[in-house]
Amino acid sequence: MNLLVTGGAGFIGSCFVRHILNKYPDYKLINIDALTYCGNLENLKDVENNPNYTFIHGNICDRKLVRELVSQVDCIVNFAAESHVDNSIKHPEIFIETNVQGTLNLLQAAKEIGIERYLQVSTDEVYGTLGKTGYFYETTPLAPNSPYSASKASADMLVRAYYETYKLPVLTTRCSNNYGPYQYPEKLIPFFISKLLRGEKVPVYGDGLNVRDWLYVYDHCAAIDTVLHKGKIGEVYNVGGHNEKRNIDIVKLICKELEKTNMEITRLILEAMGKDESSIEYVQDRLGHDRRYAISNDKITSELGWEPSVTFEQGIKMTIDWYLNNQEWIKHIEEKKVGV
Repeated sequence: MNLLVTGGAGFIGSCFVRHILNKYPDYKLINIDALTYCGNLENLKDVENNPNYTFIHGNICDRKLVRELVSQVDCIVNFAAESHVDNSIKHPEIFIETNVQGTLNLLQAAKEIGIERYLQVSTDEVYGTLGKTGYFYETTPLAPNSPYSASKASADMLVRAYYETYKLPVLTTRCSNNYGPYQYPEKLIPFFISKLLRGEKVPVYGDGLNVRDWLYVYDHCAAIDTVLHKGKIGEVYNVGGHNEKRNIDIVKLICKELEKTNMEITRLILEAMGKDESSIEYVQDRLGHDRRYAISNDKITSELGWEPSVTFEQGIKMTIDWYLNNQEWIKHIEEKKVGV
């Protein structure tokens, strides 16, 4: 199979590239990424010399380039997206350009050239927010509450329209919050870890009681792989970890796990700032902050046989260990962020 992965230098995309190249040694994979602030080729150092891997520095908003690349492949997996909610509140126009127009370019090229499968990687945020009980199902109406989730919902609707109108062979996955190695430090778990390691207070939005379902990134990659190969054309598949955690509990858990480490730098930092909750600082809540996400895996489990293999307790420990052992990676990200 010849596979085009968009946004493959980002967090989830880079893990998926690694997953595919390791699992399918006969597949050829093209990765296109614009290398904006959260795209990082250091994420793919271990596969950059793989003869079946090609990296293209480009943007999915470039119609000519997209058409050229799509003509070389059998399937597309679209990760490329602006994804940080706070940034979407400040600059929604960027999210519309990449997440909506970029998706349209891919779909149009796929229709004109003809491909075997197009898979759209989406998010549970398109469903909006939940009360204290219940789950998001594939049949849950879309009700996005931020510019980011609205742009992703718009892209999902374009994917559906290309299936209904043109019979394009599409699939869509909607996942819960991912965590794991190579995640950009602006996201909640690596952000908390980085702050604590620098001895800084951790800012927690509102009362810290917002609930998210957490999914280990390589479990997510395995789910996308399963849907790509076994999914029914035109269908949506939810992918969750069944690990609902309050944001404030995530902070406390990270503090607890860091206390267990024997690394000297961590020990000194934790001693300096204390091991109680004085490291937590409550800040004004984010605009349009969804209260709770929870997602049902019933469909993908019963129909395709996928289920998460990593517990949250296992995954958070592996994630913290990775960040503790990859301080240079974090340093390079921070330097890039401030333009050093």
